Amino acid sequence: MLQSAEDEKVFTLALIHTAGIGSVTIRQLISYCGGASHVFLADYKQLIKIPGVGDKVVKAILAKRTLTMAEKELENCNRSGIDLHFFTDPTYPARLKPLYDAPVVLYTKGKFDFNTAISIGIVGTRQISDYGKSVTETIIKDLEPYKAMVVSGLAYGVDITAHRACLKYNLPTLGVMASGLDVIYPAGHQRTGLEMQENGGLVTENALGTKPDFMRFPARNRIIAGLSDVTVVVESAKKGGSLITVEFAQNYHRDVYAVPGMIGSGQSEGCNYLIRDHKASIFTSVEDMVAAMGWGLETEKPDTIPTVQAQCSFEGFTQDEGQILALLKQKGAVQIDELAWQSGMHQNKLATLLLNLEFQGMVRSLPGKKYGLM
Repeated sequence: MLQSAEDEKVFTLALIHTAGIGSVTIRQLISYCGGASHVFLADYKQLIKIPGVGDKVVKAILAKRTLTMAEKELENCNRSGIDLHFFTDPTYPARLKPLYDAPVVLYTKGKFDFNTAISIGIVGTRQISDYGKSVTETIIKDLEPYKAMVVSGLAYGVDITAHRACLKYNLPTLGVMASGLDVIYPAGHQRTGLEMQENGGLVTENALGTKPDFMRFPARNRIIAGLSDVTVVVESAKKGGSLITVEFAQNYHRDVYAVPGMIGSGQSEGCNYLIRDHKASIFTSVEDMVAAMGWGLETEKPDTIPTVQAQCSFEGFTQDEGQILALLKQKGAVQIDELAWQSGMHQNKLATLLLNLEFQGMVRSLPGKKYGLM
Protein backbone atom coordinates (compact mmCIF):
# COMPACT_ATOMS: atom_id res chain seq x y z
CA MET A 1 0.00 0.00 0.00
CA LEU A 2 1.13 3.52 -0.81
CA GLN A 3 1.61 6.08 1.94
CA SER A 4 -0.75 9.08 2.05
CA ALA A 5 1.82 11.48 0.58
CA GLU A 6 2.42 9.02 -2.25
CA ASP A 7 -1.33 8.68 -2.74
CA GLU A 8 -1.62 12.44 -3.27
CA LYS A 9 1.12 12.26 -5.92
CA VAL A 10 -0.72 9.44 -7.69
CA PHE A 11 -4.00 11.36 -7.70
CA THR A 12 -2.27 14.49 -9.04
CA LEU A 13 -0.60 12.49 -11.82
CA ALA A 14 -3.97 10.93 -12.60
CA LEU A 15 -5.47 14.40 -13.05
CA ILE A 16 -2.61 15.39 -15.38
CA HIS A 17 -3.32 12.36 -17.57
CA THR A 18 -7.08 12.87 -17.60
CA ALA A 19 -8.26 13.96 -21.04
CA GLY A 20 -9.34 17.57 -21.45
CA ILE A 21 -7.64 18.92 -18.32
CA GLY A 22 -4.78 21.43 -18.44
CA SER A 23 -2.58 22.88 -15.71
CA VAL A 24 -4.89 25.84 -15.02
CA THR A 25 -7.94 23.58 -14.57
CA ILE A 26 -6.01 21.17 -12.36
CA ARG A 27 -5.01 24.02 -10.06
CA GLN A 28 -8.64 25.12 -9.98
CA LEU A 29 -9.85 21.62 -9.11
CA ILE A 30 -7.30 21.10 -6.35
CA SER A 31 -7.93 24.56 -4.92
CA TYR A 32 -11.70 24.06 -4.75
CA CYS A 33 -11.59 20.47 -3.48
CA GLY A 34 -8.66 20.83 -1.08
CA GLY A 35 -6.38 18.25 -2.66
CA ALA A 36 -6.03 15.96 -5.67
CA SER A 37 -7.39 12.96 -3.76
CA HIS A 38 -10.48 14.98 -2.80
CA VAL A 39 -11.13 15.72 -6.48
CA PHE A 40 -11.62 12.01 -7.11
CA LEU A 41 -13.78 11.67 -3.99
CA ALA A 42 -16.13 14.46 -5.11
CA ASP A 43 -19.38 13.68 -6.92
CA TYR A 44 -20.80 15.10 -10.16
CA LYS A 45 -22.79 17.89 -8.48
CA GLN A 46 -19.73 19.14 -6.60
CA LEU A 47 -17.37 19.06 -9.58
CA ILE A 48 -19.71 20.64 -12.15
CA LYS A 49 -20.01 23.76 -9.97
CA ILE A 50 -16.28 24.50 -10.23
CA PRO A 51 -15.59 27.34 -12.72
CA GLY A 52 -14.05 26.15 -15.96
CA VAL A 53 -15.05 22.52 -15.44
CA GLY A 54 -17.54 21.10 -17.92
CA ASP A 55 -19.54 17.90 -18.29
CA LYS A 56 -16.87 15.98 -20.27
CA VAL A 57 -14.15 16.78 -17.76
CA VAL A 58 -16.31 15.76 -14.81
CA LYS A 59 -17.21 12.44 -16.42
CA ALA A 60 -13.56 11.79 -17.26
CA ILE A 61 -12.57 12.39 -13.63
CA LEU A 62 -15.35 10.19 -12.27
CA ALA A 63 -14.30 7.36 -14.63
CA LYS A 64 -10.95 7.20 -12.75
CA ARG A 65 -9.31 5.42 -15.70
CA THR A 66 -5.95 7.14 -15.21
CA LEU A 67 -5.31 6.09 -11.60
CA THR A 68 -3.60 2.80 -12.48
CA MET A 69 -1.48 4.54 -15.11
CA ALA A 70 -0.47 7.21 -12.58
CA GLU A 71 0.53 4.63 -9.96
CA LYS A 72 2.75 2.80 -12.47
CA GLU A 73 4.30 6.09 -13.55
CA LEU A 74 5.24 6.99 -9.98
CA GLU A 75 6.78 3.55 -9.49
CA ASN A 76 8.82 3.94 -12.69
CA CYS A 77 10.06 7.38 -11.60
CA ASN A 78 11.13 6.06 -8.21
CA ARG A 79 12.90 3.14 -9.87
CA SER A 80 14.71 5.46 -12.33
CA GLY A 81 15.86 7.99 -9.72
CA ILE A 82 13.60 10.72 -11.09
CA ASP A 83 12.42 13.40 -8.67
CA LEU A 84 8.91 14.84 -8.92
CA HIS A 85 8.17 18.41 -7.86
CA PHE A 86 4.44 19.19 -7.60
CA PHE A 87 3.26 22.80 -7.52
CA THR A 88 2.05 22.28 -3.95
CA ASP A 89 5.51 21.07 -2.81
CA PRO A 90 8.11 23.25 -1.04
CA THR A 91 10.65 21.97 -3.59
CA TYR A 92 8.72 23.48 -6.50
CA PRO A 93 10.65 26.44 -8.04
CA ALA A 94 9.68 29.78 -6.52
CA ARG A 95 10.07 31.53 -9.89
CA LEU A 96 7.43 29.31 -11.50
CA LYS A 97 4.87 29.04 -8.71
CA PRO A 98 3.19 32.46 -9.25
CA LEU A 99 2.72 31.94 -13.01
CA TYR A 100 -0.84 31.19 -14.13
CA ASP A 101 0.25 28.50 -16.62
CA ALA A 102 3.02 26.90 -14.57
CA PRO A 103 3.31 23.11 -14.88
CA VAL A 104 1.52 21.08 -12.24
CA VAL A 105 4.56 18.82 -11.89
CA LEU A 106 8.20 18.85 -12.94
CA TYR A 107 10.24 15.70 -13.48
CA THR A 108 13.95 16.21 -12.78
CA LYS A 109 17.28 14.40 -12.67
CA GLY A 110 20.46 15.99 -11.36
CA LYS A 111 22.01 18.02 -8.58
CA PHE A 112 20.85 21.62 -8.48
CA ASP A 113 18.85 24.23 -6.59
CA PHE A 114 15.80 25.60 -8.43
CA ASN A 115 15.94 28.68 -6.21
CA THR A 116 19.53 29.71 -6.82
CA ALA A 117 20.05 33.45 -6.44
CA ILE A 118 20.57 34.21 -10.14
CA SER A 119 19.02 32.26 -13.00
CA ILE A 120 19.59 33.19 -16.65
CA GLY A 121 17.97 31.73 -19.74
CA ILE A 122 20.22 31.60 -22.80
CA VAL A 123 18.49 30.77 -26.07
CA GLY A 124 19.03 31.16 -29.78
CA THR A 125 19.19 29.64 -33.20
CA ARG A 126 20.12 26.06 -34.00
CA GLN A 127 22.23 27.44 -36.88
CA ILE A 128 24.78 29.13 -34.64
CA SER A 129 27.65 31.07 -36.22
CA ASP A 130 31.24 31.30 -34.99
CA TYR A 131 30.32 34.75 -33.64
CA GLY A 132 27.39 33.24 -31.72
CA LYS A 133 29.60 30.50 -30.27
CA SER A 134 32.17 33.04 -29.15
CA VAL A 135 29.57 35.33 -27.55
CA THR A 136 27.83 32.44 -25.78
CA GLU A 137 31.05 31.12 -24.26
CA THR A 138 32.10 34.65 -23.20
CA ILE A 139 28.76 35.18 -21.44
CA ILE A 140 29.12 31.92 -19.51
CA LYS A 141 32.74 32.64 -18.60
CA ASP A 142 31.84 36.12 -17.31
CA LEU A 143 28.92 34.74 -15.28
CA GLU A 144 31.17 32.34 -13.37
CA PRO A 145 31.89 34.72 -10.42
CA TYR A 146 28.14 35.12 -9.83
CA LYS A 147 27.47 31.35 -9.66
CA ALA A 148 24.44 31.90 -11.86
CA MET A 149 22.32 28.98 -13.02
CA VAL A 150 21.99 28.86 -16.81
CA VAL A 151 18.75 27.52 -18.30
CA SER A 152 18.39 26.41 -21.90
CA GLY A 153 16.71 23.79 -24.06
CA LEU A 154 19.40 21.17 -24.88
CA ALA A 155 18.84 21.85 -28.61
CA TYR A 156 21.44 22.26 -31.34
CA GLY A 157 23.21 25.59 -31.69
CA VAL A 158 23.09 28.18 -28.94
CA ASP A 159 21.47 25.84 -26.39
CA ILE A 160 24.07 23.09 -26.41
CA THR A 161 26.89 25.63 -26.69
CA ALA A 162 25.66 27.28 -23.49
CA HIS A 163 25.30 23.95 -21.65
CA ARG A 164 28.77 22.78 -22.63
CA ALA A 165 30.33 26.12 -21.70
CA CYS A 166 28.73 25.77 -18.25
CA LEU A 167 30.36 22.36 -17.86
CA LYS A 168 33.68 23.94 -18.85
CA TYR A 169 33.39 26.84 -16.37
CA ASN A 170 31.67 24.85 -13.60
CA LEU A 171 28.34 26.69 -13.63
CA PRO A 172 25.10 24.83 -12.84
CA THR A 173 22.96 24.42 -15.94
CA LEU A 174 19.43 23.10 -16.52
CA GLY A 175 18.25 21.56 -19.76
CA VAL A 176 14.49 21.94 -20.18
CA MET A 177 13.16 19.15 -22.39
CA ALA A 178 10.12 18.82 -24.66
CA SER A 179 10.06 15.06 -24.07
CA GLY A 180 10.16 12.62 -21.19
CA LEU A 181 13.42 12.34 -19.26
CA ASP A 182 14.06 8.96 -20.86
CA VAL A 183 13.90 10.41 -24.39
CA ILE A 184 16.92 12.69 -24.85
CA TYR A 185 16.44 14.86 -27.93
CA PRO A 186 18.49 15.27 -29.98
CA ALA A 187 20.03 11.86 -29.27
CA GLY A 188 23.52 13.21 -29.94
CA HIS A 189 23.29 15.33 -26.80
CA GLN A 190 22.74 12.39 -24.47
CA ARG A 191 26.31 12.42 -23.15
CA THR A 192 26.14 16.15 -22.40
CA GLY A 193 22.80 15.60 -20.66
CA LEU A 194 24.40 13.00 -18.40
CA GLU A 195 27.36 15.26 -17.60
CA MET A 196 25.00 18.13 -16.74
CA GLN A 197 23.43 16.05 -13.97
CA GLU A 198 26.60 16.41 -11.88
CA ASN A 199 26.14 20.20 -11.64
CA GLY A 200 22.67 20.98 -12.88
CA GLY A 201 20.32 18.58 -14.57
CA LEU A 202 17.39 17.89 -16.84
CA VAL A 203 13.83 19.15 -16.34
CA THR A 204 10.54 18.42 -18.06
CA GLU A 205 6.82 18.53 -17.43
CA ASN A 206 6.31 15.43 -19.58
CA ALA A 207 5.84 11.87 -18.39
CA LEU A 208 8.30 9.09 -19.15
CA GLY A 209 8.09 7.92 -22.75
CA THR A 210 6.78 11.23 -24.12
CA LYS A 211 8.13 11.97 -27.59
CA PRO A 212 9.29 15.50 -28.50
CA ASP A 213 6.30 16.38 -30.69
CA PHE A 214 6.34 19.78 -32.38
CA MET A 215 3.58 21.17 -30.16
CA ARG A 216 5.62 20.49 -27.01
CA PHE A 217 8.44 22.88 -27.86
CA PRO A 218 6.51 26.15 -27.24
CA ALA A 219 5.35 24.67 -23.91
CA ARG A 220 9.00 23.85 -23.14
CA ASN A 221 9.97 27.45 -23.96
CA ARG A 222 7.55 28.86 -21.37
CA ILE A 223 9.35 26.84 -18.67
CA ILE A 224 12.73 28.23 -19.77
CA ALA A 225 11.32 31.77 -19.54
CA GLY A 226 9.62 31.08 -16.21
CA LEU A 227 12.72 29.62 -14.56
CA SER A 228 14.85 32.61 -15.62
CA ASP A 229 15.20 36.06 -14.08
CA VAL A 230 16.35 37.29 -17.48
CA THR A 231 16.44 35.70 -20.93
CA VAL A 232 19.36 36.42 -23.27
CA VAL A 233 18.89 35.79 -27.00
CA VAL A 234 22.31 35.25 -28.56
CA GLU A 235 21.34 34.71 -32.19
CA SER A 236 17.93 34.23 -33.77
CA ALA A 237 16.19 34.38 -37.10
CA LYS A 238 13.21 36.70 -37.40
CA LYS A 239 10.92 33.77 -36.62
CA GLY A 240 11.62 30.83 -34.37
CA GLY A 241 11.50 29.27 -30.94
CA SER A 242 13.72 31.91 -29.35
CA LEU A 243 11.18 34.63 -30.08
CA ILE A 244 8.44 32.45 -28.58
CA THR A 245 10.54 32.26 -25.42
CA VAL A 246 10.85 36.06 -25.48
CA GLU A 247 7.06 36.41 -25.66
CA PHE A 248 6.64 34.22 -22.62
CA ALA A 249 9.33 36.14 -20.72
CA GLN A 250 7.58 39.42 -21.47
CA ASN A 251 4.21 38.01 -20.40
CA TYR A 252 5.84 36.94 -17.12
CA HIS A 253 7.33 40.45 -16.67
CA ARG A 254 10.88 39.14 -16.93
CA ASP A 255 13.74 41.04 -18.54
CA VAL A 256 14.98 40.20 -22.02
CA TYR A 257 18.36 40.98 -23.60
CA ALA A 258 19.39 40.45 -27.21
CA VAL A 259 22.92 40.30 -28.59
CA PRO A 260 23.22 42.67 -31.60
CA GLY A 261 24.56 41.19 -34.82
CA MET A 262 25.76 42.19 -38.22
CA ILE A 263 23.20 43.83 -40.49
CA GLY A 264 22.08 41.34 -43.11
CA SER A 265 23.02 38.30 -41.05
CA GLY A 266 20.17 35.78 -41.00
CA GLN A 267 21.27 34.50 -37.59
CA SER A 268 21.03 37.98 -36.03
CA GLU A 269 17.93 39.27 -37.77
CA GLY A 270 15.66 38.36 -34.87
CA CYS A 271 17.96 39.92 -32.25
CA ASN A 272 18.28 43.17 -34.20
CA TYR A 273 14.49 43.23 -34.61
CA LEU A 274 13.96 42.79 -30.85
CA ILE A 275 16.33 45.67 -30.09
CA ARG A 276 14.86 47.91 -32.79
CA ASP A 277 11.30 47.44 -31.53
CA HIS A 278 12.30 47.85 -27.86
CA LYS A 279 11.28 44.28 -27.07
CA ALA A 280 14.71 43.57 -25.62
CA SER A 281 17.55 45.53 -24.09
CA ILE A 282 20.77 45.50 -26.06
CA PHE A 283 23.31 43.10 -24.60
CA THR A 284 26.75 44.68 -24.37
CA SER A 285 28.38 42.71 -21.56
CA VAL A 286 27.63 40.63 -18.49
CA GLU A 287 28.95 43.49 -16.37
CA ASP A 288 26.40 45.92 -17.83
CA MET A 289 23.55 43.40 -17.46
CA VAL A 290 24.49 42.65 -13.85
CA ALA A 291 24.49 46.37 -13.05
CA ALA A 292 21.12 46.91 -14.73
CA MET A 293 19.58 43.94 -12.90
CA GLY A 294 20.94 45.09 -9.56
CA TRP A 295 22.76 41.83 -8.94
CA GLY A 296 25.78 41.44 -6.74
CA LEU A 297 28.02 38.58 -5.74
CA GLU A 298 25.73 37.91 -2.77
CA THR A 299 22.31 38.37 -4.39
CA GLU A 300 19.54 36.94 -2.22
CA LYS A 301 17.74 33.79 -3.31
CA PRO A 302 14.10 34.33 -4.42
CA ASP A 303 12.74 32.33 -1.49
CA THR A 304 14.84 34.16 1.10
CA ILE A 305 14.21 37.81 0.27
CA PRO A 306 14.80 39.87 3.44
CA THR A 307 11.68 41.41 4.91
CA VAL A 308 11.36 45.17 5.15
CA GLN A 309 11.94 46.38 8.70
CA ALA A 310 10.61 49.91 8.28
CA GLN A 311 7.31 50.55 9.97
CA CYS A 312 4.60 52.36 8.05
CA SER A 313 0.93 53.12 8.45
CA PHE A 314 -1.53 52.05 5.76
CA GLU A 315 -4.30 54.37 6.97
CA GLY A 316 -5.80 56.51 4.23
CA PHE A 317 -5.29 53.88 1.51
CA THR A 318 -7.90 51.71 -0.16
CA GLN A 319 -8.28 48.08 0.84
CA ASP A 320 -6.46 46.93 -2.31
CA GLU A 321 -3.64 49.43 -1.80
CA GLY A 322 -3.30 48.37 1.82
CA GLN A 323 -3.08 44.72 0.76
CA ILE A 324 -0.24 45.51 -1.66
CA LEU A 325 1.64 47.56 0.93
CA ALA A 326 1.24 44.82 3.52
CA LEU A 327 2.61 42.21 1.11
CA LEU A 328 5.61 44.38 0.24
CA LYS A 329 6.26 45.05 3.92
CA GLN A 330 6.19 41.31 4.62
CA LYS A 331 8.21 40.08 1.64
CA GLY A 332 10.47 42.95 0.61
CA ALA A 333 11.27 43.25 -3.11
CA VAL A 334 8.70 41.21 -5.06
CA GLN A 335 8.09 40.65 -8.77
CA ILE A 336 4.76 41.81 -10.12
CA ASP A 337 3.67 38.28 -11.09
CA GLU A 338 4.22 37.05 -7.53
CA LEU A 339 2.29 40.06 -6.19
CA ALA A 340 -0.57 39.14 -8.52
CA TRP A 341 -0.51 35.54 -7.29
CA GLN A 342 -0.29 36.50 -3.59
CA SER A 343 -2.98 39.18 -3.81
CA GLY A 344 -5.31 37.44 -6.27
CA MET A 345 -5.50 40.61 -8.37
CA HIS A 346 -5.40 40.75 -12.16
CA GLN A 347 -2.05 42.13 -13.32
CA ASN A 348 -3.64 45.05 -15.21
CA LYS A 349 -5.38 46.22 -12.03
CA LEU A 350 -2.24 45.58 -9.99
CA ALA A 351 -0.07 47.63 -12.37
CA THR A 352 -2.44 50.60 -12.03
CA LEU A 353 -2.43 50.38 -8.23
CA LEU A 354 1.38 50.14 -8.13
CA LEU A 355 1.68 53.21 -10.35
CA ASN A 356 -0.64 55.19 -8.04
CA LEU A 357 1.38 54.09 -5.01
CA GLU A 358 4.58 55.19 -6.79
CA PHE A 359 3.08 58.63 -7.35
CA GLN A 360 2.24 58.77 -3.65
CA GLY A 361 5.84 57.98 -2.73
CA MET A 362 5.00 54.65 -1.08
CA VAL A 363 6.37 52.19 -3.61
CA ARG A 364 9.38 52.15 -5.91
CA SER A 365 10.08 50.05 -9.00
CA LEU A 366 13.29 48.01 -8.96
CA PRO A 367 15.34 46.16 -11.60
CA GLY A 368 14.00 42.78 -12.66
CA LYS A 369 10.33 43.94 -12.70
CA LYS A 370 10.27 44.03 -8.92
CA TYR A 371 8.59 46.45 -6.52
CA GLY A 372 9.43 47.39 -2.95
CA LEU A 373 8.48 49.92 -0.29
CA MET A 374 10.20 53.30 -0.28
